Amino acid sequence: MRKIKKDTVLGYCFILPAVIYMLVFIGYPIIYNWLISMQDVTAKTLGSPVRDFIGLDNFITIFGDATFRASLVHTFVYTIGCLVFQFLFGFIFALFFTKKFSLAKPIRGFIVISWMLPVTVTALVFKFMYADNGIINTILLNLHLIKEPLGWLLDGKMAMVGLIIANSWVGIPFNMLLLTTGLNEIPAEIYEASSIDGANKIQQLFRLTIPLLKQTILSALVLGFVLTFKVFDLVYVMTGGGPVDSTEVLSTYSYKLSFQMFHFGEGAAVANVLFVCLLAVALVYLHVSSSEE
Repeated sequence: MRKIKKDTVLGYCFILPAVIYMLVFIGYPIIYNWLISMQDVTAKTLGSPVRDFIGLDNFITIFGDATFRASLVHTFVYTIGCLVFQFLFGFIFALFFTKKFSLAKPIRGFIVISWMLPVTVTALVFKFMYADNGIINTILLNLHLIKEPLGWLLDGKMAMVGLIIANSWVGIPFNMLLLTTGLNEIPAEIYEASSIDGANKIQQLFRLTIPLLKQTILSALVLGFVLTFKVFDLVYVMTGGGPVDSTEVLSTYSYKLSFQMFHFGEGAAVANVLFVCLLAVALVYLHVSSSEE
């Protein structure tokens, strides 16, 4: 019993630094953000030790704001669009690179570079590529697919498409790595046995590969949703939420309310809505994964 208690205490000592880090750098900001979301916090009262408690008034205000409602819709549209493209192409690349050929590893490593680059760099590169004289319009003009340069970031709908393409370019390697790991864990004997039974490649894909990858696919989708839903730097650098708020998302709108309009309480309320959405997704994932186990 003494040895068990000693091992337990030793285990708590090992996890104590991580717990302290989580409480200081994650727990405290979350609690503080919830507190100011229920207070009247502006540039005048931010440094004041006493602030007026207004309850849910900030939440009522933002839900009555058309820009907030539009940013909430834009966030889901952006997230779902990115998930579809990056998961689909990531899955295709994962299937391709599980085949054994000489250049598989070098090419896969080259593709991963886009995921390793800072998002700000990616946003600037795509911003230049989408310009009137950028490489994308130049290629389309040379192929005679368009007659004049497209305003990729000047039209609301096209700007959202441009953001989805840019983020998918970053997310495809991430999905590819996760799915490749899952594919490598599937025993080759299963495919050999199914081939003997007469299963073709399509049947193996839908009846063996995808069911056996269910947990990996679920993890990739949930992680992709979390990373995409809270996007800030890519949108802020490429469009700044424009044109005319057509690409405004929750994170950029929270930033504008807090640090441009100095409505810190409303900005915190928007951030808390984003937090609740991500928390709901995490709880659904935990429920599904635990039920599967």
